[in-house]
Amino acid sequence: MPPQTKTRTSVGFKAGVKHYKLTYYTSEYQPQDTDILAAFRVTPQPGVPLDRYKGRCSHIGVVPREDNQYICYVAYRLDLFEEGSVTNMFTSIVGNVFRFKALRALRPPHSIQVERDKLNKYDRPLLGCTIKPKLGLSAKNYVYECLPSGLDFTKYDENMNSQPFMHWRDPQAETGEIKGYYLNATPVIDRQKNHGMHFRVLAKALRPSGGDHIHAGTLVGKLEGERDITLGFVDLLRDDYTEIDANRSIYFTQSWVSTPGVLPVASGGIHVWDMPDLTEIFGDDSVLQFGGGTLEHP
Repeated sequence: MPPQTKTRTSVGFKAGVKHYKLTYYTSEYQPQDTDILAAFRVTPQPGVPLDRYKGRCSHIGVVPREDNQYICYVAYRLDLFEEGSVTNMFTSIVGNVFRFKALRALRPPHSIQVERDKLNKYDRPLLGCTIKPKLGLSAKNYVYECLPSGLDFTKYDENMNSQPFMHWRDPQAETGEIKGYYLNATPVIDRQKNHGMHFRVLAKALRPSGGDHIHAGTLVGKLEGERDITLGFVDLLRDDYTEIDANRSIYFTQSWVSTPGVLPVASGGIHVWDMPDLTEIFGDDSVLQFGGGTLEHP
């Protein structure tokens, strides 16, 4: 039998999962100049020790001004990504780095059973009605005739909010019928503050991917933002070299070599009286965009 086709039965393939130290984690690893470095914010689940995350990263640091949050640093070899593709890099780093988990905040607050228990209605579909005409049906007509007749929910139409003739808490108490209603609430009830990826990541990615302008916040307008963090955005966009500064949310030293800078754009509720602050914050290499501040100015 030729040597290249001979099978050694004493040394066969052993199935199973290799220890993580043999694959992707090396405790003594020192990042190389050619590595792509990423910083991930980690919020441990209650009762889960932080040490559990150390098998997936090389270093963990505290997030300034944030309780119970940490920064986890991961180094990626450059050849893991398609050359010249920011999209491919984001697919791996943003979309497929840790295993997917359900967010604790995003879940129905009740359940079908609880909803039925609240209404005391069982063994049939729940019935609803959008109030018509929009402003022509009185509370007396609706609450005393429609709701006691079997309707379970009402939907406010777009023109209806909480006008005096639309109140029906007293009739509900009088009839003893518990009803539900769908509010005419077009904006979100609360904001999702943790989007999974910070704006600084997008701002930093825009520079090598070919952008010349980006809205970087205003501080003095109607858009909220912390001064140090916003100035950190501006430095990442314009400076040739940035140093690590966790208080400004800059987690890596970055040399941009010959990469041109990006103009930060300030817009949103700014006017002529904000000019001293805007020029002090953003300097000359910026775009100050006045909408109403231009058209309303005499």
